[in-house]
Amino acid sequence: MARQSISFTKPNDEWLKAQVDNNEYSSKSELINDLIRQARKQQVQVDWIRAKLEKAENSGFTNDSKEKILAHSKSLLNG
Repeated sequence: MARQSISFTKPNDEWLKAQVDNNEYSSKSELINDLIRQARKQQVQVDWIRAKLEKAENSGFTNDSKEKILAHSKSLLNG
């Protein structure tokens, strides 16, 4: 595993220490790695949503009623 040296602001360092002191994590390194994993997972979700929104925006507008759109969506979900 690669080693890094990083600096924290006092409030962030105190928060990290509190998490370790409360036995939430065994070390600051474990906590930082967990935070990075969470951020990476969240970025994947944001990218997926962004791609869906871009696809929807590029598909144009519809004159269908909300009832027709809902029925079509349900039919896609139910196969």
